[in-house]
Amino acid sequence: MPRVIGVVVVLVIFVYALVDVIRTDRHQTRGISKTAWIIVMILLPLLGAILWFIFGRPYGRPAARPVRRQPTAPDDDPEFLRNLEARRRNQAEDERLKKLKAELEARERKAGENPPDGKNKGAKPGFTAGEAKHGEPDPHDTDELK
Repeated sequence: MPRVIGVVVVLVIFVYALVDVIRTDRHQTRGISKTAWIIVMILLPLLGAILWFIFGRPYGRPAARPVRRQPTAPDDDPEFLRNLEARRRNQAEDERLKKLKAELEARERKAGENPPDGKNKGAKPGFTAGEAKHGEPDPHDTDELK
């Protein structure tokens, strides 16, 4: 019975060490190459396993493998959607600014058509530019701000 337990223990150590060698990245093995460690493990099962754990296994925890991102469709990528929304906002703001600039230029042209003596050509009689009718609030009145 103790002989069977000994064989099982040696077999478990051998299989664990062999699987550990196979799963270890070839750049992380110490001493000799990964292929050489596998050959040593097959030729000298118990001694190879012990040598692997002492001399060949990488230090500490294995380095995390870089996560490969699968390409995603643009409508599934949150970063793309954020950039798209920012571009839409910028485009809307640009259009708004162009519209305001065009309105300002139209007002300046209209103001340039009025004669410099202060009289408007189509103005109602009795009112000058900037005056409001009595009883109507002046849109430029700043009394509320004072």
